[in-house]
Amino acid sequence: MKPEDIGKAYNQITHIWNSEEFDINNGISQHKKAISFVKSRGNALDVGCGCTGRFIDLLQGEGFTPSGLDISDEMLNIARKKHPDIRFVQGDICECELSEKYDFITAWDSIWHIPLSEQRNVLTKLVESLNVGGVLIFSFGGTDEEGFHTNNFMGPEVYYSSLGLNGFLKLFIELGCIIRHLEFDQYPELHTYLVVEKA
Repeated sequence: MKPEDIGKAYNQITHIWNSEEFDINNGISQHKKAISFVKSRGNALDVGCGCTGRFIDLLQGEGFTPSGLDISDEMLNIARKKHPDIRFVQGDICECELSEKYDFITAWDSIWHIPLSEQRNVLTKLVESLNVGGVLIFSFGGTDEEGFHTNNFMGPEVYYSSLGLNGFLKLFIELGCIIRHLEFDQYPELHTYLVVEKA
């Protein structure tokens, strides 16, 4: 599946994140952990920001100037209504040029949808877009080996990919990053997040 197909899939399921059943605290404690490693509070970017605005609110409250990027126009329509003062861009992170530098980037439950062949390129792009001392948090499928699969758990078929645990660690070490935190935060599920700092 191409990222544009993921955007179309997510256009159909905005109600999941807009419902009262959605846990608006999902990922917040993990982001607070990541923010604790940040040295400067300038620009921040939420990649695959979705529609809830919960990370935008957190980042604003922590003194950052956040912006959001998502491939789903329906997600962004909702996000813009909730936060009319925030800059939101519709685009594919695989193709977008990030012209700014950031002190914090989050890609929570988002870049696991990009093609496996793009994982290294996108993560390299995100690290290169950080200021020195900037922090990246992202979640991924904590598999032992790299691979991809699709499922229709949320309704429409959606694609997932992962470099595997050691694949991600190897990449960030090659990029000269400091590994600050790694956690299987929904164990025994393979939902995993990593916090890295640009050295």
